Amino acid sequence: MADPHPFIPCTDADLAEMLAAIGVRSFEDLFAPVPEAIRAASALDLPPRLSEHEALSLLRRRARENTPEAVCFLGAGMYDRIIPAAIDAVIQRSEFTTAYTPYQPEVSQGTLQAVYEFQTMVCELFGMDVANASVYDGASALTEAILLSHAHIGRRKVVFAGPVHPRYRSAFCSITVGIGLEPVEAPFSDGGADPAAVAERVNRETACVVVQQPNFYGIVEDIAALAAIAHREGALLVVSADPVALSLLEAPGKQGADVVVGEGQPLGIPMSFGGPALGLFAVRDELKRRLPGRLVGRTVDTRGQQAFVLTLQTREQHIRREKATSNICSNQNLMAIAATMYLTLLGPAGLRQVAENSLQNAHYAADEIEARTAFRRVHTRPFFDEFVVQCPVPARDVVDRLVPRGILAGVDMAHFGGDPAHLMIAVTEKRTKEEIDALVAALGEIG
Repeated sequence: MADPHPFIPCTDADLAEMLAAIGVRSFEDLFAPVPEAIRAASALDLPPRLSEHEALSLLRRRARENTPEAVCFLGAGMYDRIIPAAIDAVIQRSEFTTAYTPYQPEVSQGTLQAVYEFQTMVCELFGMDVANASVYDGASALTEAILLSHAHIGRRKVVFAGPVHPRYRSAFCSITVGIGLEPVEAPFSDGGADPAAVAERVNRETACVVVQQPNFYGIVEDIAALAAIAHREGALLVVSADPVALSLLEAPGKQGADVVVGEGQPLGIPMSFGGPALGLFAVRDELKRRLPGRLVGRTVDTRGQQAFVLTLQTREQHIRREKATSNICSNQNLMAIAATMYLTLLGPAGLRQVAENSLQNAHYAADEIEARTAFRRVHTRPFFDEFVVQCPVPARDVVDRLVPRGILAGVDMAHFGGDPAHLMIAVTEKRTKEEIDALVAALGEIG
């Protein structure tokens, strides 16, 4: 007899047959090993099911609630930058938008070459020898870099020098909870790393020193000084860097960094309510066999023609098991290609222009805010395109009052456990003088 429900994978009859095969009477019996204390006391309070038409209508209503065409001064890891239209056109080609990442060398030379070019550009930006095909995002990239340091050095202490993104710190704590790594905090100085305080906490038990460039408050750090401190005790220096800022700042690899990671979202990827993102990851040559994830290499085929293949770690993380640096065996391929297209279209001079415009816009905004409002910069050290201001009222009130005017004023630092009177403002190359002046005027009315 024909199956009456050929397109429904798990009918009641199917479920009953599977449960019988494994020797339980009901689906709930499968949860018997889960302690009662951590089970939900009641069923989830879900709304009634919707038809396709009803679901689409609901989503349209929700979309209309978003602030239309708001001027965005949000930052803290995700940035509103100009994205060339050509990027979307390229990554929507069927060769790139696939249900699975195509890495079979006999059919995927285009994709492999694009990723190889991506790795090359990351190495050039970071001043490093080898880059992988990307990991999930900036937070996972930093955590994987710390795990790499632990695996290579064999030590458990991790010294955080200067403000590192709280979400990155949370990812580190979550992923390494069962490994026993010990985070060590070095006190800040004017919102940045204090080399003397870092030196006091780095010793022969330290696996790595971790620093963000620019740091979470937007301040530029002294990478060379921190590298010297780490290397003096045999530890590695791990830098989480903004790739756009590095078109103006010295590459961390040239200042002594051993591992450089970062968030690739600013490279042609929209903010999109927080994702998808792109984890950048590069190391010195001697650490290349500890790289997590995929790595594309260039070779020649049997006819002597150039060819691209996965190399070194095609399945190494599976084979090595407990000796592997990581269990990551995938990458953000489509986002990596978007970043490759962005860097290709802009080139070195174009990327530097983006960084210069961002720098000038941010410093103009900071100067105008201090000159014309009661808001004051919290830190005095040099910054790139993001800075923190002290508000005369709670930062949450500032944000809420400017939303109706079509301005997303910045990030309330209380959101990250910081001072509720502190507001972080990011000013990219996308912001015009008129938009910045409108922000300053609105802040002036508040303060």
